[in-house]
Amino acid sequence: MSRRKIAGKRTILADPKYGSVLLAKFINVLMVDGKKSVAEDIVYRALERCQKQAKFTREQAEPIHVASNAELEVLLLETVLNKVRPTVEVRSRRVGGATYQIPIEVQIDRGLALAMRWLIHSARQRKAHGMIGCLADEMFDVLEGRGASTKKREETHKMAKANQAFAHFRWN
Repeated sequence: MSRRKIAGKRTILADPKYGSVLLAKFINVLMVDGKKSVAEDIVYRALERCQKQAKFTREQAEPIHVASNAELEVLLLETVLNKVRPTVEVRSRRVGGATYQIPIEVQIDRGLALAMRWLIHSARQRKAHGMIGCLADEMFDVLEGRGASTKKREETHKMAKANQAFAHFRWN
C-alpha cells in the first residue's frame, strides 16, 4: 500500500445484457478463475429464478417507473444488496497500549462491496442444488428478511452498537 499516491478508481464497463454497472461488479465478484461467461450465466439465471420465486413486482421495488422485466431484475439485485449493505462496522484502533473496536460509518462503495461479498459467500456455503439455485435462494431469503448474509449484517450492527462506548476514540 503506497503512502504517496491514492490508487485510482477503475472504471467498469456495464454488463452487456442489462447495461448495469452494479450488475457487472456483482458478476466480477462472483467470477472464479477468469470465467466471466460462466459467472454471467449464473447471475442472470439466478436473478430470473429469484424473480419468479419471490414474485418480485414493480410495487415491491422502488417507486420508479420500470419498463421491462430486464429493469425489474436489476432492481431486484439493487433491493437485495441494499437490504444486506451495512451502515456501520467496527474497526480496531490501538490507543494507549489497548486495542478497541471502534464503530465507524461505512461508505456506500464499501458497503456495497461488503454486501456483494457476504451474499456470494453465503450462497457458496449453502449445500443445495448448484450455484444458480443457491444464489437465487439466498437472494429470496434476503427479500424475506432471513438468510446468512442478513444475519451477518445484523451481527455487524450489533457489534457496533455494543462498542458504541468507544466511539469517542474515533478520529481520521
